[in-house]
Amino acid sequence: MAHPGDVSALDALINSGAVDAGRIVAVIGKTEGNGGVNDFTRGYFTQSLMQMLSGHLQASPAELAARIPCILSGGTEGVLSPHYVVFCRAPAQAANGNEGKGGALAIGLAFSAPTAVEQIGRASHAHQVARAVRAAMDDAGLDDPADVHFVQIKTPCITVARAEQARACGLEPVSGDPNKAMAHARAAGALGVALALGEIDEAALTDAALLSDMALYSERASVSSGVEISCNEVIVLGNSPRWRGPYRIAHRPMRDALDIGAVAGALSDLGLAASPQLGQDALGRIAGVFVKCEPQRNGRVRASRHTMLDDTDINAQRHIRGAVGGMVAGVIGDGRIFVSGGAEHQGPDGGGLIAVIASGAQDA
Repeated sequence: MAHPGDVSALDALINSGAVDAGRIVAVIGKTEGNGGVNDFTRGYFTQSLMQMLSGHLQASPAELAARIPCILSGGTEGVLSPHYVVFCRAPAQAANGNEGKGGALAIGLAFSAPTAVEQIGRASHAHQVARAVRAAMDDAGLDDPADVHFVQIKTPCITVARAEQARACGLEPVSGDPNKAMAHARAAGALGVALALGEIDEAALTDAALLSDMALYSERASVSSGVEISCNEVIVLGNSPRWRGPYRIAHRPMRDALDIGAVAGALSDLGLAASPQLGQDALGRIAGVFVKCEPQRNGRVRASRHTMLDDTDINAQRHIRGAVGGMVAGVIGDGRIFVSGGAEHQGPDGGGLIAVIASGAQDA
C-alpha cells in the first residue's frame, strides 16, 4: 500500500485476470495508523476496498462488507510495511482434496450478531465469539480443533460516545476508558477462541478472569479491536485433508518478545530453514506471516528490565510491534508481515504467537 486507502495493486490483479474478484472471501492487513481507538486508517482502507470491489462485482459496498471480513491492524512501526493479504476460495477447493497427504490450507468465515456495548469485553462477549468461531470452523469443514492453526478476530470496541449512550440507557460498559475497554474486548475475543478450541474449560471463563488470570490463553488466537465494526468478524485458518491447494499453515506460541526459536520452529514445520535468514527461494514460498505480541506485565523480558510500560511518550504497543516486528522480519527477510500488539490471553503473558502460510517447494 502506498497509503491507507491504496487498493490499486489488487485492482490491477483483478483487471489482469490474475485474481477472480468473485472468489475473494477475506482480507487481513496492516495499515500505518497508531493502532488505537482513533485509528481511522482501518475504516478508510475497508471503505476503499469495498468501493473498488463493488465496481467488479456489481454489489454495493455495504453488501460486500457484510460478507467479506476485512480485518486490519494499525501500526507499522520500524521495518514493518503496510500491506494486505487477500484470501480467495474456489468451490472445488473444499472437495476431493488431499486425503492422506496432510491436507491443505482451509479457510472458514463467520460474522456474529452485533455486540451490545454493555457486553463488549465481558464473558458474554467471549461466548458470542466462541459461537462464531465454531461457525467458521463448520464453514471450513474443520471438525477437529487440532487442525486449526490460526484464528483472526476483529471485535468492536467502546468509544466515549458509545459508553455514554449505554449509560443513558442505564447500562454500564466494562470501562469508560476507551483504551482499557479495547484491551477487555481483545481479551474476550481471545478467550472466546480458547473456549471454542477446547484450550480452556467453560467454567474458567468469567468476567473476573478477563485481564486477570493470564494463565488462561489461546495459542492460536489473534484479536484486534476497532471502531469500524459493530459485530465480531472471524477468520479461521487450518489444514484439512478435504481441501486442495498449494498452501499449508503452521503456528507456534511465542513465550516472550525474544523467542526467535518459535519463528524458526514455525518455518521448520513448513520445510523452511532460516540460517539465520530465509534465502530468496524460500522467501518466495511465503504467502503470509502473522504475529501477536505483548509487553510482559512484570516489566521484564527474561531476566532484564524493559521500559515499555513506563514510557509516557510512546505507547507500549508501538514499542512491542516495532521490536518483535524487527526480529521476525529479520528472520523472514521481508517487512510485509502482520505484527499486532495487544496480545492479552493470546499466548503466554509477555509472549504471543506466530503463524506462517507457505506453499510447498514444488509449488514455489
